[in-house]
Amino acid sequence: MSIKRLLKESVFLAAILVLSSLSAPVIWAQGQTSGANGGALTQAEIERIIKTFTAKETQFRHALNEYSFKRDAVLQSLGMGGQVTGEYHRVSLFTFDDAGTRYEKISYFPMSSLPSVSQEDLEDLGGIQPFALEPSKIPQYDFKYVGKDKIDELNLYVFDVTPKVIPDPKKSKERFFTGRVWIDDQDLQIVKTRGKGVPETKKNKFPVVETYREQIDGRYWFPTYSYADEELVFDNGEILHIRMKVRYSDFELARAKVKIIEIDDPNAPKQETKPPAPAPRKP
Repeated sequence: MSIKRLLKESVFLAAILVLSSLSAPVIWAQGQTSGANGGALTQAEIERIIKTFTAKETQFRHALNEYSFKRDAVLQSLGMGGQVTGEYHRVSLFTFDDAGTRYEKISYFPMSSLPSVSQEDLEDLGGIQPFALEPSKIPQYDFKYVGKDKIDELNLYVFDVTPKVIPDPKKSKERFFTGRVWIDDQDLQIVKTRGKGVPETKKNKFPVVETYREQIDGRYWFPTYSYADEELVFDNGEILHIRMKVRYSDFELARAKVKIIEIDDPNAPKQETKPPAPAPRKP
């Protein structure tokens, strides 16, 4: 069979698929999706799901404060033919204190050959990209139910998430997530996200990042893998092909106890040193 004939048949099949998709029900349109009861989800059901998974997202972030974990982040710029032209690679161990403050211990961080890594990129690595929704900012988002999906054995609700107001980057350093989240229909927890951080500026663009979560300790869905591969187009016409791979592993229950006091503070509590307990007497 000639290549020309193959191309003609491919175009014909593609046309059939397009026409079929136009005549089939649009599963992503709100109000046209199938709910758990076999019919369209009611507004009350949608609101219940949103209320539940956003509350559990808050619980998840609080639970994460009890865990330490390892993050292996690689950001690369790619040239013609896909060759790597620059790389940022950082391996760290993270812990949190009682207030949720994150502490990073870097174990591997060679000199970066990727000069375009911005402070916002680094902040997104620690927040927007793996975790998507900051609990304190959840009221500042709009959620739109767009349908159901299935990944492996999981049946999922899918929602589009957009900030109600995107802050002016000249006046605020706040970062928000915009994209899509997938919710397990049993646990009603986020198991996958796909989106990026906003706002963007003329000089600072961000890739769309897809993050997968796994169930840790049979209870919480923690992010374990993030990936992006995209050409970022800047206002001046410059194009930057960026690829990102981030793995999160070694989740262990371990909270850092950190208390900072002034050495010369007369009101600082004094540490009492107790003698060690005597060893048990051998029979």
